Amino acid sequence: MSIEGFYLMPHPPIVVPEVGKGEEEKISATGQSMHELGKEIKEIAPDTIIVVTPHGTMFQDAIALAYEEKLRGSLINFGVPNVTLELSLDKKLTNKIHQIAAENNIPVVMANNELLEMYETSVTIDHGALVPLYFINEHYKDFKLVHITYAPFSDIELYKFGMMITKAVEEVNEKVVFIASGDLSHRLKEEGPYAYSPYGEKFDKEFLELLEKGDILKLFGMDRETVCNSGECGRRSVFIMLGALEGKRFNGNLLSYEGTFGVGYGVMKFNVLSEDSSKLKDIENLRKLNHKKKLQQTDPYVRLARESLTTYLTKGIELKTIPDYIPEEMKNIRRGVFVSLKKYGELRGCIGTILPTTNSVAEEIIRNAIEAGVNDPRFSEVEEDELLDIDFSVDVLTEPEPAKKEELNPKEYGVIVRSRGRSGLLLPDLEGVDSVDEQISIALSKAGIDLYDDYTLEKFRVIRHKED
Repeated sequence: MSIEGFYLMPHPPIVVPEVGKGEEEKISATGQSMHELGKEIKEIAPDTIIVVTPHGTMFQDAIALAYEEKLRGSLINFGVPNVTLELSLDKKLTNKIHQIAAENNIPVVMANNELLEMYETSVTIDHGALVPLYFINEHYKDFKLVHITYAPFSDIELYKFGMMITKAVEEVNEKVVFIASGDLSHRLKEEGPYAYSPYGEKFDKEFLELLEKGDILKLFGMDRETVCNSGECGRRSVFIMLGALEGKRFNGNLLSYEGTFGVGYGVMKFNVLSEDSSKLKDIENLRKLNHKKKLQQTDPYVRLARESLTTYLTKGIELKTIPDYIPEEMKNIRRGVFVSLKKYGELRGCIGTILPTTNSVAEEIIRNAIEAGVNDPRFSEVEEDELLDIDFSVDVLTEPEPAKKEELNPKEYGVIVRSRGRSGLLLPDLEGVDSVDEQISIALSKAGIDLYDDYTLEKFRVIRHKED
């Protein structure tokens, strides 16, 4: 047996009539499409449904496989505790997925109640799984569940995990369907859950079009800035599903797409057309090519940051001389500098200086790049093999100046708070920081200053340098 159906389904609780109370009519095409998939899945009559969700208990360093006899969930957090599901887990298939993934060095964890008690939570059917299953359950009930919560891994690791899922399904000889649960951009409108971004609509359009074409390489090659600024939660679910489709030529049939509430809801079924050659090697080559481009950056600020940390991690030494490509202005000007590292769009390290501590911007970058990689207390030290997947940015600070709250703008100015020898800094134009109050609150928290303490404010601008 094999995976008999592949589907992208969103998970807005409001589409469930008991939650929506009439508001679901504003996204009626989404509800109708999900009912259509429920009917199709009834015709397939799978033994098991695999759901990959973004909203279960998520670990940063391992994909979580729910592992109890039964799994229960409700929409109590959305005001309707009477909408519930209880399903038996397919422990045989879950065990096989765990075994094969572990054998192939993909970090996975069996998430049972005993483990999650340490984190003061439990294994449940989260809304990311429950909403799609609600519509399936309306038409078909005779199935077991494999519940997977993805981790913030690289796209290629998620893809490889999907390949392991297909192998596990074939070995246990069950009929299975695969649901990639995920909403698209949450930044489509000002009144949406996140601040509006023009990247939201761009991401949704491009992502869905490439899925319709079955163009895996272009999906892997999507513009990083578009992806990181889209505010989506479904892409990683889809990349696991793409891995499960490895070796198959396919296309996508978009049943509906709506963005009424500022969030993109796409419902898509995937049609396997024929066998195809493996895409894994092409994907790996694309990753190496992207890294090569990073090493050849024309911006000397980010190029120096990458070279500094790379030299330290590969040779165990700091750069002793400033490279020839560094312009005179970086050698002669003294400024505070922050170096930030992001991995798959998530912060991996950030260290900086408000005021200069070395003789030049270049020396400041060399020092702070290493500090961001190995001495940020919030993260473990960066490993050499992570450099392929890390994006560098460098912020050069202007001289801080005293400020009043009404003079601040989180998109334009960074902020420094000071009180009784303590200080906290927050850079400007950070994702998710959309108001002055949020900006000040975070800076106070970083400094350990109470909101009601007396404190002073300073503002500064940054010149931001990012890798292409």
